[in-house]
Amino acid sequence: MPVFYGTDIASPLLLGTAQYPSPADLAQAFRRSGAGIATVSLRRESAGGDGSGFWEIIRGLNIPVLPNTAGCHSVREAVTTAQMARDLFGTDWIKLEVIGHADTLQPDPFGLVEAARILSDDGFKVFPYTTEDGILAGRLLDAGCEVLMPWGAPIGTGLGLNNVYGLRTLRAQFPDVPMVIDAGIGLPSHAARAMELGFDAVLLNTAVARAGDPPAMAEAFAHALKAGQLARAADPMEPRDMAAPSTPMLGLAVLQ
Repeated sequence: MPVFYGTDIASPLLLGTAQYPSPADLAQAFRRSGAGIATVSLRRESAGGDGSGFWEIIRGLNIPVLPNTAGCHSVREAVTTAQMARDLFGTDWIKLEVIGHADTLQPDPFGLVEAARILSDDGFKVFPYTTEDGILAGRLLDAGCEVLMPWGAPIGTGLGLNNVYGLRTLRAQFPDVPMVIDAGIGLPSHAARAMELGFDAVLLNTAVARAGDPPAMAEAFAHALKAGQLARAADPMEPRDMAAPSTPMLGLAVLQ
């Protein structure tokens, strides 16, 4: 199971808390998936009055909470949001988002590194939402991050792992850094693939919250992550271009 900033996490599934049809669906999704972390946004907590009902549900899950800076487009906005989230949720963990493009929701790499350095110096344990770029990953580690969260595909698209080559390269470049695939996951098979590639965990929200049956989909993801972990541990075969018989040819009858 993953270890983030010295904390053991019970499950490699990190689950978001937005967009569910009802609070009951949200609670059931967490129970059936056994998710190890709940991600929350400052806006979600503030919505609908004092947000105390939502916060009661999250606290009742008895799992670590990872606040985020979703929707922030500048360093100042992200840092301020993180500081407010620390006061509100009582944790120094923060999923850092500094969005650089409104349509693709791609991270702003320059703002991301600057905000990560400011927050790390302020005592935060930063989980940066980033791309599969290895140079950017190195800058984030230099800024004090101990966990990376590369995207699979743009947020909310459900496209899966758009750049498997890039993700595999990133994993190989930093083999000892805990990494979470964040964003773009649409199907349990996408999550299984991420684990087969050697990533430590997967964070998703829309794929569960927007499913016809969110609790059932959450449970399906939990099984997929387990399958991916087992496959990775079992050392899968390398693919090859040429066909190879699976039945031994020795002793095969020869027709004259």
